[in-house]
Amino acid sequence: MLISRFFQTCRVPDATSLQPLLAIVALSLFLAGCGKGDNPQGGAAPPPAQVGVVTVTQGDVGLVTELPGRLEASRVAQVRARAAGILQKRQFREGSDVKAGQLLFSIDAAPYAAAVASAKAGQARAEANLVQAQALAERYKPLVEANAVSKQEYANAVAAQKQAEADVVVGKANVQTASINLGYASVTAPISGRIGRALVTEGALVGQGEATQLAVIQQINPMYVNFTQSASEVMKLRAAMDSGQFKRASGADAASVRIVLEDGTEYPHPGRLLFSDLTVDATTGQITLRAEVPNPGGRLLPGLYVRVRLEQAQATHAMTLPQQAVTRTTQGDTVMVVDANGKVTPRMIKIGSAKGGQWVVLDGLKTGEQVMVDGFQKLQPGATVKPVPWKLAEAQPAGAAGAVSAPAASAAEK
Repeated sequence: MLISRFFQTCRVPDATSLQPLLAIVALSLFLAGCGKGDNPQGGAAPPPAQVGVVTVTQGDVGLVTELPGRLEASRVAQVRARAAGILQKRQFREGSDVKAGQLLFSIDAAPYAAAVASAKAGQARAEANLVQAQALAERYKPLVEANAVSKQEYANAVAAQKQAEADVVVGKANVQTASINLGYASVTAPISGRIGRALVTEGALVGQGEATQLAVIQQINPMYVNFTQSASEVMKLRAAMDSGQFKRASGADAASVRIVLEDGTEYPHPGRLLFSDLTVDATTGQITLRAEVPNPGGRLLPGLYVRVRLEQAQATHAMTLPQQAVTRTTQGDTVMVVDANGKVTPRMIKIGSAKGGQWVVLDGLKTGEQVMVDGFQKLQPGATVKPVPWKLAEAQPAGAAGAVSAPAASAAEK
């Protein structure tokens, strides 16, 4: 009937010329009817979306605390002038590494050399007097036995000998003192380390009335890093250890310490914890800690601000998840769990500290469950998904961010 109306409307003189067009129209109507019979919505059902998941496993996980700290040299020595005089020459290159005992400055030594010569002359005079006093005492000894001289004269000779011996000791001490002062004219490095700039120049009068500071030497291998930790956190950590929730990290007396530089990179050489202060700062409520870090290449500098990652305890039967799998809000932390049928449901969890690029999960998950890590943008209400193993290599470079910025990035992605 549609074809008859078409001919009546168009009033074509020759229907045989329209046979190809009629065949196309008939084929289109046939295909449309077949499609409606297969899918009432007009298309084939889409396959389930693939999402990356990780399987939850349990184990002992080290709890890492990240704290701010400052670096300082392990040894610092001020080079001072202990002899008064005119500074004649600087014997080192500023900013270089020096050895203990290396000559650094030369002070005019002429007055001290003269003092040494005078002291040696005094010692020689005292030794000559001693020889004369000894000879007189030895000559009087047989004479007093024969009553040829009085006992008083012999006693005077022995006393003169003793006095001459004391004068020799004083002369030797004067020579030693003068030699020490002469040695002070050559200022040497008290320790090995890196020396800074010279604080005085040639021609300056130093050591007049006080020990003038000439330079500073700092030993930067190893380095010390000083940092503080909240006393309340320390008490909570100890309580968790006592209750058995956490256990002490292996080698806790010298716990491993990692340094994170200002640019976010981790320093390759691990350090070790030296001590924890026994008292709490009354004004800040903080406990002071110190760690020692090797610095063979001199990359670390005194006064540099760093972040310190300290492992003090281990959580037993804990789980870890990539940070981008966790959504952190003011209401709590949630993850998306995929069941065996591919259905996705949100789950509230309890997380602890961060380690590497992962969160330590303390509660809310069971071993063997699958948690979504990526593919959140593919989720449809009521739809099922196809879980596939997630690999770290598939993650974007931003996923390797630090513990502070990573949660914010993952929340924004979701």
